[in-house]
Amino acid sequence: MKIGVTGATGQLGRLVVDKLKEKVLAESIVALVRTPEKASDLGVEARAFDYSKPESLAAALHGIDKLLLISGNEMGQRLPQHLAVIEAAKLAGVKHVFYTSILHADTSTLGLAGEHLATEVALKASGLTYTFLRNGWYTENYTGSAKGAIGAGAFIGCAGDGNIASAARADYAEAAAVVVAGEGHENKIYELAGDSAYTLTELAAEISRQIGKTIPYNNLTETQYADILKSFGLPEAIALMLADSDTGASKGGLFDNAKQMSVLIGHPTTPLSKVIADAIL
Repeated sequence: MKIGVTGATGQLGRLVVDKLKEKVLAESIVALVRTPEKASDLGVEARAFDYSKPESLAAALHGIDKLLLISGNEMGQRLPQHLAVIEAAKLAGVKHVFYTSILHADTSTLGLAGEHLATEVALKASGLTYTFLRNGWYTENYTGSAKGAIGAGAFIGCAGDGNIASAARADYAEAAAVVVAGEGHENKIYELAGDSAYTLTELAAEISRQIGKTIPYNNLTETQYADILKSFGLPEAIALMLADSDTGASKGGLFDNAKQMSVLIGHPTTPLSKVIADAIL
C-alpha cells in the first residue's frame, strides 16, 4: 500500500508526513513535490509533481494506492490544478483520493470556498473513491501576526464578534494521517474544526494576558483591513482573501461545534493559549 502526499514540503504537508510515519512504514509514503531535493529531510521517497506539467502527473502517481491531495495555494489556479491531479489519479489507477477542502464547503460564504466546492464536485463525478477533509481555519493564520500586534499595540481584523473554531495546523495534519492511514472512510465528509471557539477580541485578550500588557482588538471594515494588509507588503490577492475570510468569520463561516476532529484524533484539539504561547516565544 503506497500513500502519496501532494505538497509534502508545505507547512501542512510536512506535518502530515511526520504523522503518517507514526502510523505506517516510511517506505510506503511518497512525497509528491515540485522540487524533490527540498523533501530530502522527510525520510520518504520523493517524486517530482508539478501542477504546471499535467502531462507528467499520471506517471508520478504510478503505484500510488491512496492519494492525499492537499489543496494548492495558488488562488484562481487551484481548480485546473486539482482537475489535472484527479485526471492523473484516474489514469494511474489510484484507488482513493483524500482532499483537504474547506469547512462547510457546500454552504460557506467565504470566497475561498468556490474552488474547493468545485473540486469536491469533480471528485464525486470522477468515479474515484473520495474522502473530503473539510478543514477549518488554522489558528496560526491569526497567531502568526501576534508579535506584530504586540509591537503595534493592537490586534486588527474585520471579523467583528464572529466565533472562530480554529485548530492548530498539527491537529489537521494528525486528522489527515488518521483518516488516510485508516480504513472505513470511503466517500465520507469530515467537518474539521477546533473544540473551542473564540472571537478576535478574546484572542487579543489572551495575548494580553500572556504578555501582561493590554493589546486591544480593533475591528475595521473589510476594505480598511485589506488596505492595511497590502501596506504590510502582502500581495493583493492574499490581502483580499484574508479580509474576505474575516468578514466570513463575522457571519459564522469559521464556526463549527461538532468536534469531529477531536473524535478522529482521539484527544482535544490544541488550545488557543498554547498556539499563542508558541507564537510569541
